Amino acid sequence: MTVAVLTGIAFALVLCVIVAAARPRGAGGLSGRSVADRAVPPWWNGAAITSEFTSAAACLGTAGFIATRGGPMLWYPAGAAAGFVVVLALVVAPLRRSGAYTLPDFAEWRLRSARLGRFTVFFVLVIGLALLVAQLHAAGVVVRLLTGLPPWLGWAAVAAAALVVAFAGRLGSVTSAQAAQFWLKLAVFLGAGLVCWWVSGARPIAVLEAAYRTGDAGLAGAGDSSLPGVVTVLVACALGTMGLPHVIVRVYTHGDGRGARRSMVATQAMLAVFCVVPPLYGLLGRVHVPGAAVDEIVLLLPARLLPGTAGEVLTGVLAAGAFAACLATTGGVLAAVGGAVSGCVSRAAVSSFRTAVGAVLLAAIGLTALTGPGTSVALVLLGFSLSAATFCPLLVLGIWWWRLTDVAVAAGFALGGGVTAVLVACEQAGVKLGVLFSHPAPVAVPAAFAAMIVISLVTPGRVPRGVGRMMARMHVPEHLAGPRTYRSSLPSDHSS
Repeated sequence: MTVAVLTGIAFALVLCVIVAAARPRGAGGLSGRSVADRAVPPWWNGAAITSEFTSAAACLGTAGFIATRGGPMLWYPAGAAAGFVVVLALVVAPLRRSGAYTLPDFAEWRLRSARLGRFTVFFVLVIGLALLVAQLHAAGVVVRLLTGLPPWLGWAAVAAAALVVAFAGRLGSVTSAQAAQFWLKLAVFLGAGLVCWWVSGARPIAVLEAAYRTGDAGLAGAGDSSLPGVVTVLVACALGTMGLPHVIVRVYTHGDGRGARRSMVATQAMLAVFCVVPPLYGLLGRVHVPGAAVDEIVLLLPARLLPGTAGEVLTGVLAAGAFAACLATTGGVLAAVGGAVSGCVSRAAVSSFRTAVGAVLLAAIGLTALTGPGTSVALVLLGFSLSAATFCPLLVLGIWWWRLTDVAVAAGFALGGGVTAVLVACEQAGVKLGVLFSHPAPVAVPAAFAAMIVISLVTPGRVPRGVGRMMARMHVPEHLAGPRTYRSSLPSDHSS
């Protein structure tokens, strides 16, 4: 099995690097991190977005939760679809028209506050690190479980490949690599899952009946099969998607808001197809791999159903798909967070970006070494919850309400992020606060919205000048407005 697994992992790594390296470099500077002027077809961009969204947590962890925690976990994949509906309806086109490349750029432009822009970089970094650590842990699980090698080899392989992709051409390379990885993941996970289903001779209704069971909540409510737990996941995913740094930057792969909307529609269609994967493996895993750890069930399933060479080959194929999932999300997050951090720290171009990417990656590896495995879904959900409690209020109010002020946004970020941190810390410490405060998103999101609205109303003197022109810029269709000038932390760097 080791040979087949290592072959699958090597294939995923080599494919990622080759596709990224084949992407032509843009002109000098950091424009490749936003690809704002590149005409990427909506279906190709949609594949890239879906690829980085269907991370190792979605491919391995969600299926494991369905297998171990029961039928209510079938709602988890629905949260992704709900999130992109919200993004499509409220955010995509206005944000594209604003000309602000990153979330900190938007905060700085909309509120006319460079200090606020730097403050929001901290939250981009925290969310990005949570997502990166989740992917590195998943890679470690694959290597340790299927080969017996130390998990840090999996972290190192994913980190090295992601670094090559990011350095090769920033988001231009990442987009190509992620789109290719999506089709690889879809073929691998759907194909192998259908083979396992056929071999098992499973009857869907019987498997569904066997799958129901309750479980305790994990980090940020992950795996809680109670109604509050499921609602927490849906709220966090539906509202947190818009604040994920590697997702929202994709609105700039098109020249106008219409193209950005079409990408999101393509993303929803591809997500709908991929959402079949976690239930397929979860229902089979409940029957054929009882008692295994959450992140291990998918990887163990082929060998249980097909002992011998066929099972080894299928396991190697799944290992390739799992590494493709790790790489897709890692590459996107690394490029987006590295771009935001470099713009905050320095005005230098390529050197600043590469330094920031390296520093973020080293921090993620350090945190991975300090935390335990088996937490991929929980860490991703933590990132969603923090995003929902911070960037969601900023984007919704900043795009649709002209009275928003910089001090209100800062207070909302502090309150939403603080409530999330406190509730997660209490949960980890075993402190019981009751059902209402057991999960962060349903508490922290309303608190952040309320803080931003109330403080904005009592600080009318801090409404930025020219807010009317900014609102018009975001909401007037491109063909009725004048030429756009794009704003980023690195002005004069917008070539593609």
